[in-house]
Amino acid sequence: MLFDSHCHLNSDELFFKYKELIKDAKNNGVEMILVPGYDFISSKRVFDIIKEKNIFGAIGLQPEEIEKTDIDALFKLFNEAKENKKIVAIGEIGLDYHWEKDEKKQELQKELFIKQIEIANKLKLPIIVHSRDAIQDTYNILNTHRPLMGGVMHCYSGPQEMVNSFIKLGMYISLGGPVTFKNAHIPKLVAQAVDLNYLLIETDAPYLAPHPLRGTQNSPSNISFVATEIAMLRNMKLEDLENITLKNALNLFGIKYED
Repeated sequence: MLFDSHCHLNSDELFFKYKELIKDAKNNGVEMILVPGYDFISSKRVFDIIKEKNIFGAIGLQPEEIEKTDIDALFKLFNEAKENKKIVAIGEIGLDYHWEKDEKKQELQKELFIKQIEIANKLKLPIIVHSRDAIQDTYNILNTHRPLMGGVMHCYSGPQEMVNSFIKLGMYISLGGPVTFKNAHIPKLVAQAVDLNYLLIETDAPYLAPHPLRGTQNSPSNISFVATEIAMLRNMKLEDLENITLKNALNLFGIKYED
């Protein structure tokens, strides 16, 4: 059984057909999916999608969306999370300096990241962290403002040398489509080195489709490519890799599979 721990069925590209995608995923062995929000609209959509069986959600403000969304409206949604047991995390949240070079705007990213960690701690939920070209600042904030229920480094792109540092903070390491790319040296090293007890897999659909589908619209059904690649890199049985990552996701998010 496969668990796609990060799939944007709430994106404009996928939301209109999310029921079809869930059905197709289940026909391909993907029984569980976690859908994270990244702005107000996507987080609002999560509440509809998680009505589906074995589909879970998270709500949060991703750093790239800070200037594009109604932050006050989004933060009011956190109150709804208290009442919905299928909201199992706060995220995706974090830092992204890839396009944002303005130091003042980077400081705003940090403030909102910290604020959402505090909300997660208050709600006793783990966090889902987006970090792009900001790995050291991300670590520094997590080290200073500890997520009490742990969390996951979504689509981890940091160096292999920092993996254990994040794990010591209670963070899981999630790998997606990039680990299958032929030129993805670092993700492959991470896949081989990470403690299996802290490994998750994801698609990040509709983005980052795995090889040999790179460049196409990704879907949760494609999680099998990620699992197969990691199992090969670690010289282990695919079934074992699937079972371990499933167990890890259930443990982190505190959920159970519903027959």
